Amino acid sequence: MSTGKTLNLTQNLYEYLLSVSLREPEILLQLRQETAQHPRANMQVAPEQGQFLAFLVKLIGAKKTLEVGVFTGYSSLSVALALPPDGKIIACDVSEEFTSVARRYWEKAGVADKIDLRIAPATETLEYLLVQGQAETFDFAFIDADKENYYRYYELALQLVRPSGLIAIDNVLWSGRVLQPELQDSSTTAIREFNSKLAEDDRIDVSLIAIADGLTLARKRH
Repeated sequence: MSTGKTLNLTQNLYEYLLSVSLREPEILLQLRQETAQHPRANMQVAPEQGQFLAFLVKLIGAKKTLEVGVFTGYSSLSVALALPPDGKIIACDVSEEFTSVARRYWEKAGVADKIDLRIAPATETLEYLLVQGQAETFDFAFIDADKENYYRYYELALQLVRPSGLIAIDNVLWSGRVLQPELQDSSTTAIREFNSKLAEDDRIDVSLIAIADGLTLARKRH
């Protein structure tokens, strides 16, 4: 019997989902456990989401990827492990403190040579890549940073990914706050506006996936 809509997972059903599908390498488990002790641990992607990003990268045969928002490196490590030996990630973040944890695990996993970390505002890094002539040379991009700049990151990433390239954007359901009209803070407002714009954007094929806190997939059309 089909419910006709996405399930609202109970804790038991979520744990079952992980038990029959999550194949988390030990190095990722160690990073996740260390980050769980961090005061901003809620910024880390869920393990099934990290695995899904790696699945997508393999599915489209990605070699050159972008990440906007690194934190302690779970998503970038997931993607780096999925990339071929000559694969590359340009990873954007503004925090030396958070990414020092990421660097340690990239080294430990033997993938540090795949990841080019740029400590600077992501818009500056993305704009510089365009100036360098790297438009339409990336296969995949993952956006998970400050929500107020989501649409700017998306517009720049859309220029950087190739036709049929994929952009994944995290936190688009925003813990359900998008449906609470009384909430008018800048982050919530930005997510609402972002979702509405992508729904109408005819430059992409779009799908919002109810995984973790909501993940939008935007495939660049030819």
